[in-house]
Amino acid sequence: MLPPATCAPRSWTAEAILEQQGAATRAAGVSHAAPAHHFGDLRGLLSELASVGFERFVAHLSAAMAAAPEDRRFLALGLAYIDFAKGWPGLFMLMFRSESLDEARPALAAAQQRASDLLAGAVSATRSDDGRAEADDAADAIAAWSMVHGLAALLLDRRLPPEAAAGPMIEAVLSRLAIG
Repeated sequence: MLPPATCAPRSWTAEAILEQQGAATRAAGVSHAAPAHHFGDLRGLLSELASVGFERFVAHLSAAMAAAPEDRRFLALGLAYIDFAKGWPGLFMLMFRSESLDEARPALAAAQQRASDLLAGAVSATRSDDGRAEADDAADAIAAWSMVHGLAALLLDRRLPPEAAAGPMIEAVLSRLAIG
């Protein structure tokens, strides 16, 4: 079916989504109202989607760290973060848009916590037992997250020159993050 000539692109997109939702619910053998029953509303649905995204995110970061030599695991984490953002930009942006999400949903809160714990653990693993305070670890984790997330956002928004978006430059930028 082609969009009507008088139909604005946004309204056609909304219609297509509604048609797809109807087809998906019929294929699943559930009523058209089933998504509302399971998720409550659009915010609930987006929150569940974000929780799935965080689970995929944690798996992606964990796999990259596990495959890297021990002395490059922290860098591998940063590179995997960027790779995830570039590979799933819509999902990545949704995951970090709090106004679209219901932070009280258990699945989302648990998935976000796993992602946070992974980063905190990676920061802790970069240092020896030097007696630093937990507050230092927390500040370092926030600094690392801010840098890699900011870089990911700049890449997705195409705010960097093309040569800065290339792999070697990304690695050079992330390697400047010194923890400890």
